[in-house]
Amino acid sequence: MVGEANEDTQIEVSEEMGFDANASSASIEHKAYARVGLLGNPSDVYYGRTISFSLGNFWASVRLQPSEDLVFLPHPTHDLVQFRSLDHLVNRLHKEGYYGGVRLLMSICKVFYNYCKENNIDLHDGNFTLSYDTNIPRQAGLSGSSAIVAAALSCLLDFYKVRHLVKVEVRPNLVLNAEKEHGIVAGLQDRVAQVYGGLVYMDFSKEYMDNLGHGIYIPMDISLLPPLYLIYAENPSDSGKVHSTVQQRWLNGDEFIIKSMVEVANLASEGRTALLEKDYSKFAYLMNHNFDLRRRMFGEDVLGALNVEMVEVARRVGAASKFTGSGGAVVAFCPDGPSQVKLLEDACQKAGFIIQPVEVKPTCLSDIDRKTVLSN
Repeated sequence: MVGEANEDTQIEVSEEMGFDANASSASIEHKAYARVGLLGNPSDVYYGRTISFSLGNFWASVRLQPSEDLVFLPHPTHDLVQFRSLDHLVNRLHKEGYYGGVRLLMSICKVFYNYCKENNIDLHDGNFTLSYDTNIPRQAGLSGSSAIVAAALSCLLDFYKVRHLVKVEVRPNLVLNAEKEHGIVAGLQDRVAQVYGGLVYMDFSKEYMDNLGHGIYIPMDISLLPPLYLIYAENPSDSGKVHSTVQQRWLNGDEFIIKSMVEVANLASEGRTALLEKDYSKFAYLMNHNFDLRRRMFGEDVLGALNVEMVEVARRVGAASKFTGSGGAVVAFCPDGPSQVKLLEDACQKAGFIIQPVEVKPTCLSDIDRKTVLSN
């Protein structure tokens, strides 16, 4: 069952230029927020279960403006094509990579078009201009790329007025498929959190994935969460540089990896119960155990020294901590309250890490969205 959407929804339609859903000249703007994998990650790639939530501290926004031609506007920072020197170019590529967000906008348009064509969903002939902005830190494990894609997908759903024809459960697959166009290897967890918003329990059991093509997604009340803190490094360049062999070992039937991944998935089930019962001592234990299992499976060379240190800084003051994703940022919980929070803040400052309170965004599902969920 899906809860009511909060007025401060995660995806917002712009009222600038006198927005009217029926006006061909209206601009449409949507936001999609960063996400935190709270428990169970990375088992979503291995038919597991996870709990994630949308992080209101950071977001990506996409604006769609009807236009004569189909246009993608490059971002002045993230799609830079003019440089001061060759040294500037090389340094930029080293830190940011070769690609910005325009490629993501193009790929979701392609995936969306193909999905509608395959499912006999008629699209009108209008064109548009797409632009984007984002303040999600790069390489921080907060799903910045998928946020751009999720926001763009929402713009397309509204521009073509087909939101009621594309089920909510299917949309994370479309987001992931657009990212796969660029070789991004990931699971559905992040995309579910960004499409649904709020706090979501997800079951990716093989039975569901094979029969439905997606998992079972159950929104939870965000008030069940205790105060959480986000820790990340301003320069995440020391992230793990060693390629992980975990997926191949899992495919090869490695008993240790398979057993460990099942245990990771079970943490999400236990965590859901702990949150519903507000058993925060158990919740803290599960957070720590989630990271311990990841460390055993992947090894510290893969995880990266800087990422491990962020977890250890929190643990040294007694806080529970784990990665928000595959590395780059950490989510922490201080079960002993404000005095422990102060110790954590001081420890992070001394270590050179950024720390801030987590803002959890509520569900962003509209009435139309909820009807597509309930129609299953």
